[in-house]
Amino acid sequence: QLQASGGGLVQPGGSLRLSCVTSGFNFDYYAMGWFRQAPGKEREFVAALSWDSPITNYADFAKGRFTVSRNNAKDTVYLQMNSLKPEDTAVYYCAQNRGGGAGSASPQYPYWGRGTLVTVSS
Repeated sequence: QLQASGGGLVQPGGSLRLSCVTSGFNFDYYAMGWFRQAPGKEREFVAALSWDSPITNYADFAKGRFTVSRNNAKDTVYLQMNSLKPEDTAVYYCAQNRGGGAGSASPQYPYWGRGTLVTVSS
């Protein structure tokens, strides 16, 4: 299971930290990813982190503003989002990769959690 949390309403320029607590698999051996889906738009890749952390992968819009990290002792992956913009408004999902690589393609992620809504508005 994957359970994302931490979403909410934030003003433009603000920050949020999303968490995704996992269970039911050996978290240490799998890459984890974050995706988002804005109203009326298709789901898109946000960020991913390899199983052993050194490799990260970010969408262009996330580079320099978002940071993905993981705590293997807590089976949890995080997404720190800074300098948020109204266009970041979306439901954010965490997903488990089928392997250890930090890919950006949805088919690489067979397991998904329920999303958490992030709304950026003044």
